[in-house]
Amino acid sequence: MLEQTFCHIPGIGARTEAGLWAAGICSWDGVAGHAGLPSRRAALLTAHAEESLARLAARDAAFFSARLPANQHWRLFPHFRDRLAYLDIETTGLGAPGDHITTIALYDGHAIRHYVHGENLDRFPHDIRGYDLLVTFNGKGFDVPFIESAFGIRLAKPHIDLRHVLASLGYRGGLKLVERALGFDRGELADVDGYFAVLLWHDYIRKQNRAALDTLLAYNMLDTVNLEALMVHAYNMKVAHTPFASALHLPTPTAPAIPFTPDMPTVARLRRQYLG
Repeated sequence: MLEQTFCHIPGIGARTEAGLWAAGICSWDGVAGHAGLPSRRAALLTAHAEESLARLAARDAAFFSARLPANQHWRLFPHFRDRLAYLDIETTGLGAPGDHITTIALYDGHAIRHYVHGENLDRFPHDIRGYDLLVTFNGKGFDVPFIESAFGIRLAKPHIDLRHVLASLGYRGGLKLVERALGFDRGELADVDGYFAVLLWHDYIRKQNRAALDTLLAYNMLDTVNLEALMVHAYNMKVAHTPFASALHLPTPTAPAIPFTPDMPTVARLRRQYLG
């Protein structure tokens, strides 16, 4: 979709872009020499199309992120999918003094990495540098600010926040609510949420119950790998509103195996203890 995009060019908004498509100017390659464009508009489009092709060839996601309206960042997805990190964190709270990250799951479409407080959490800042684009759910409002504060770093990467993309498509609410609306099945972890993730962490720390940590990691990883299917779903829904729906439609990805198994006796015990 990025090569069909013109709304990153100064002075061109959604209506003008749609007009270009209707006139048969459907990609950057199709700009040069197109009949019927006023000379000034043709020169503007040609210059920006050439620069855009060069920046895409150079894999410069930041160039497009800086110029696209935030609500159009979803267009970056397929072009930078091979340099993308799906990301989700779990914490002991919402950011009050003393709250900290407990686990982080990172998925790049091939491998899942995980980070645990007190074990290997300090490796995360190094590993995240290897990616050019982030995909989260509510990461702009929570995950990224929490990470930046925890590690004292700036995570200034192009970022697709699916909470906002999906809200623009009519799917509002938290991640679990949106997943249910789209038919996602979480299996045994269907009733585990962020609050329960805190209980699992405390059970691990207080009782040295490794099964609680395994359950927390399974939950954290499920949140993260589901972002890929959500991203593809949202992208296809967005593309469906353009003239390029059939050509640019992406297949549903196959979810990877999660290397941790939730311990349901631990879940049941904590549910009785804290939730009645």
